[in-house]
Amino acid sequence: MSIREAFRVYLVLLFSLCIIGQLPAQSFEKSQAKNWHQWRGPDATGVSRTAKPPIVWSEKKNVRWKVSIDGKGGSTPIIWGNKVFLLTAINTGKVDPSRPKPEDQPKRIFGIKHPNTFYKFVVLCLDRANGTKLWRRTATELVPHEGHHGDASFAPASPTTDGKRLYCWFGSAGLFCYDMDGKKLWDRDLGKAHVGASLGEGCSPVVHDGKIVIVRDHARQSTIEVLDAKSGKTLWKKKRSEPNAWATPCIVRHSGKTQIITAASNKVRSYDIKDGSIIWKCSGLTGNVIPAPVVEGDVVYCMSGYQGFSVLALPLSATGDISKTDKIVWSKSRGTPYIPSPLLYDGMLYFTQSNNAILSCLDSRTGDTILERTRLPGISNIYASPVGAGGRIYFTGRNGTTLVVRRSKELKVMATNKLDDTINSSPALAGNQLFLRGRNFLYCIEE
Repeated sequence: MSIREAFRVYLVLLFSLCIIGQLPAQSFEKSQAKNWHQWRGPDATGVSRTAKPPIVWSEKKNVRWKVSIDGKGGSTPIIWGNKVFLLTAINTGKVDPSRPKPEDQPKRIFGIKHPNTFYKFVVLCLDRANGTKLWRRTATELVPHEGHHGDASFAPASPTTDGKRLYCWFGSAGLFCYDMDGKKLWDRDLGKAHVGASLGEGCSPVVHDGKIVIVRDHARQSTIEVLDAKSGKTLWKKKRSEPNAWATPCIVRHSGKTQIITAASNKVRSYDIKDGSIIWKCSGLTGNVIPAPVVEGDVVYCMSGYQGFSVLALPLSATGDISKTDKIVWSKSRGTPYIPSPLLYDGMLYFTQSNNAILSCLDSRTGDTILERTRLPGISNIYASPVGAGGRIYFTGRNGTTLVVRRSKELKVMATNKLDDTINSSPALAGNQLFLRGRNFLYCIEE
């Protein structure tokens, strides 16, 4: 073999190795697009590019299956392949006599009581085709150290998966990792959070490139922590100067770095996932931040709606503190949500006001108004975040009504669909199915 021929063989082998090295990431991204692997879907915007959910349904029409879920949980189910995963917390009624009885406790805002009974923290895996139970695991059983708002639960966070492992975050009750068949791989106690007014925890975990991100903003020392997904070991942890907030972070690759974007009351911050160094930060949101940031192109959009309204469009290319500078792409101070997260759908940024069914839509590039504070018919109160697919947007009210609206510059309602359950959790989309978790049931909607 000549030197030239040997060099050609070397180049072919090198090229082949490069392609093979890229296959796992490409395969995961392709699978991710077809599933709903985390809170807010494949791209963390609320949109599925592959789903084709139905437009019309009721208790008697287009319900593929409906299963009763014991306990209480506010998290969205996630979907991977033929499996549906969700979390719940079940009051066993077994009393810890060392804890004060609810009737003997001091009065708290919203009538919140600290429990004196043991709860089971449960992970459920259902068959996507028919809703039958594939496996069920009790992650832990304990008496929660604090209570929660009456509309919340002890299982508020959505699980997440990278297609290999399932990560289940019960906040102060712990973080648990399983394989896809329910074998526990590891667990971590990350300590107790002390939420102001005992309102309850709520931020979901995010997994990215072998790392898990946990943000805990509460009344004591707030933190952000990144763990190794395979072992659960902490890679780094940073303190945060933040009060109560419940916004799930988003992760994006930009400007040569992988950024973790966290929205909170004092500052929106971008952390370098490698070491936790702050890339940029910006003030301007209101208190009790809950909506998750969403990204499109070179901009991240963050908003809040408690005791004021704010939406900030911030450049991912920023460095340092850009608060109150011309680096901010645009900002608005009207009509933003308290609990629901926004939907970012091909240049259109949809959101509802406070927890009410009052819809606004902005041009994401300019901040110009497309729809301004327009009432959604048939719904009055909303906790669920909207989702989108196939040129349609789905808004679900707490009364069990879902409006299907055309993605348009005008409010065009395509269908009004009612189920006999209270729905606080956000919908999930995958394939031809839409999943709705009510207070009592999990519904799989499919034509």
